Amino acid sequence: MTNRYEKYQKRKLISSYFSVIFSITLVLFILGTLSLFVLNSKRISDKFRENIPMTIFLNKKVSQTEIDNLDKKLGKATYIKNYNFISKDSAATQHKEDLGEDFIQFIGYNPLQDSFDMHLKGDYVASDSIAKIEKELINSKGVKELIYDRELVDLVNNNVTKITKWALIITTVLTFISMLLINSSLRLLIFSSRFTIKTMQMVGATKSFIRRPFIKHSIRLGLIGSFIAIVALIILVFYIDNRFPDLDLNPKENYLPLVAVSAGILILGLIITSISTFFATQRYLNLKSDDLY
Repeated sequence: MTNRYEKYQKRKLISSYFSVIFSITLVLFILGTLSLFVLNSKRISDKFRENIPMTIFLNKKVSQTEIDNLDKKLGKATYIKNYNFISKDSAATQHKEDLGEDFIQFIGYNPLQDSFDMHLKGDYVASDSIAKIEKELINSKGVKELIYDRELVDLVNNNVTKITKWALIITTVLTFISMLLINSSLRLLIFSSRFTIKTMQMVGATKSFIRRPFIKHSIRLGLIGSFIAIVALIILVFYIDNRFPDLDLNPKENYLPLVAVSAGILILGLIITSISTFFATQRYLNLKSDDLY
């Protein structure tokens, strides 16, 4: 009978350990994922902004000198990520390939214009910045107009701002929830040892002496949970980088955000488990023997 009871208690204790580790792993993994998103939000948002195309159309009678001068000006501009000159003949050839027929023969002349296709750097893809750039370029000799999707610029900027804002809010809320969940799991684990705590106290053990093994044990559980969460997060990041290379996460080159979040997960896991265990054991140390039931 005693052996059965001991086996039952052992299974119950192991189940409690798994429950605590699972809780720590889950909440830290979710928290780490959101934190990593927040840290990479600028990189991701810049990637979307920099994919918005803009086209500078030149006058029909633009001279080669004016084209060369504008080319040099764009090359020196700090706000341009990349650009490319498209002659009207090249544009006509491309249209011919896309349409599958020679429209020039049909209308008798080439109605297209020389142009520069360009992409701005992410920091400059905003309505006020683009307005200044547009004013500057329009005043350049040989430039007729600057075309871009204004609604798309506003849509991207508004959505990026909203997503980043909500990600910060959710991360903050999850931090608080994770502390409560881990604290509850550890309190349940220590609840099963409440009689041991009181027995040690009754034979003269000090509170710090009683707390020490429980805190050390919870720290070990916190390390295990944090390590599993970090491994899962690293796997997720490399999977997303391979699956969606356009996001340009580059964890192999830009590893600092991942390292920072991993360190944060480890530290947070240790802090939460040690503090939760301290207060949980303190609660049972302050209870009277009759209250343990």
